[in-house]
Amino acid sequence: MSGHSKWATTKHKKAANDAKRGKEFAKLIKNIEVAARTGGGDPSGNPTLDDMIKKAKKASVPNTNIESARKRGSGEETGGSDWETIVYEGYGPNGVAVLIECLTDNRNRAATDVRTAMNKNGGNMADAGSVSYLFNHKAVAVLDKGDNTEDDVLMAVLDAGAEEVNDLGDKFEVVADFSDLAKVRNALNEAGIEYDSLDPDYRADVEVPLDADGAKKILRLIDALEDVDDVQDVFTNMDVSDEVLAELDD
Repeated sequence: MSGHSKWATTKHKKAANDAKRGKEFAKLIKNIEVAARTGGGDPSGNPTLDDMIKKAKKASVPNTNIESARKRGSGEETGGSDWETIVYEGYGPNGVAVLIECLTDNRNRAATDVRTAMNKNGGNMADAGSVSYLFNHKAVAVLDKGDNTEDDVLMAVLDAGAEEVNDLGDKFEVVADFSDLAKVRNALNEAGIEYDSLDPDYRADVEVPLDADGAKKILRLIDALEDVDDVQDVFTNMDVSDEVLAELDD
């Protein structure tokens, strides 16, 4: 299993301080607004919105903020922004490929802020298509193990197009093609298996192994990018071993 997967499961630890929590709240609220605009404001008829609301509640986003975002997105309240998704591409230190997913109402601001964060932290922007071809668009569900075995989860999602189930320690990760996201969601629900998150992800075919020094540089770049208001997520092809992760935790 790649360190990228394991790193993804520990990212929530970084949200402990108030500044990170505030940024995480803003991301989740944006996602609710976009989901409501795209698929309607009724969570019972909009599974993506339902997922986003549950995720926000798990992160302790206040219900008033959640409800306001849902209403803005659905048009029940005025004041919603015209969000659009833009993916920027680049390279970080050690030649690590980086995809930066933004949700913004101002393309120029997003481009400038992302470029500044890259330039200040050893990264370089790249032309569209020059990095993205290294990645596959996936749907990734993360769930607590509970009473389920790996085989239980695999049997539940296999017919829905799931490609693999990975053991992440105290959690399982289900990976499927992005086009099968809805099928995987339905399969987990039908099997009565609750999940923490089910999100689009980008996974690379070829990963770049990093030592502790290289990992620190990339994580510094990821932190800088995630501090940009318009950035929703950052994907890389770094591979961090358990030993290096242990070094970083020291």
